Amino acid sequence: MKTSLIAAAVCALSLALTSHVANAATEPGTVTGTKADAKALKKQSEADYKAAKKACKAMSGAEKDSCLKTAKAKHEKTEADARAMHELAEAKTPKEKNEAMAKNAKEKAEADKKAGK
Repeated sequence: MKTSLIAAAVCALSLALTSHVANAATEPGTVTGTKADAKALKKQSEADYKAAKKACKAMSGAEKDSCLKTAKAKHEKTEADARAMHELAEAKTPKEKNEAMAKNAKEKAEADKKAGK
């Protein structure tokens, strides 16, 4: 029981860190940054996802499944934000920027659907 609570806390902390790093990227219409920002966001997302999976490993049953599902959904959303950030940094025309934003919204919706939200 104690291990489960610690693992849940680590999982929550990891997800919170990802949320904090990607705060600007997760609000509608604010996925902005440079290619370097996108690369840093992707790297942070990978590290947070790895830590979350490790934290979920200590759990069992439905609790573990839920933890892994949540971690994966958060990871997929952050990865979509990183891709959109990179594409927006490369976009030269308003049309390209709109296409990147639309693609990002679609990827986030798919991640939400997979997570069961």
